[in-house]
Amino acid sequence: MRATILVLTLLSLMACAGSDRPLRDLADAGNGPDEFSVSPGLPLELPSDLNLPEPTPGGGNLTDTFPVSNALVALGGRSNVAGGIPNADAGLIAFVSRNGVSPSIRGTLAEDDANFRTRARRFSLNPFRQGDRYFSAYARQALDAYAELDRFRAAGVATPSAPPQ
Repeated sequence: MRATILVLTLLSLMACAGSDRPLRDLADAGNGPDEFSVSPGLPLELPSDLNLPEPTPGGGNLTDTFPVSNALVALGGRSNVAGGIPNADAGLIAFVSRNGVSPSIRGTLAEDDANFRTRARRFSLNPFRQGDRYFSAYARQALDAYAELDRFRAAGVATPSAPPQ
């Protein structure tokens, strides 16, 4: 009986102990190079006029890459839009911000999510689980895609085809 109580007490204490593991445990066990940290630059070119301007601290370089604007262009957008919002989307932005826009929403959401993850870690029933815990932590907040598809179809909304369950 004492041994059982001792084992249960130890397991309870281990379950209460916090873990510093991130929610997304994507760390590689190897010591090889990180291929995602390399961003290739544009090829060097010899300018036609060698009277070069003075370099500006923090300024751009002709060989710098701009991954966000390059991705926008690759997806069919335009990278030179003033303010980041194309004129064609002005109506959409006006509609979604009709009830007001909180300028600190990103910080508020990040803080709420950090608190949620702390609570989820504290009350985790499996302290020995290794690897990616993202989907188990957010399982209650996940939508059932097929139930939503059925709900939209029942409401008469035109929906794309979906793979079978």
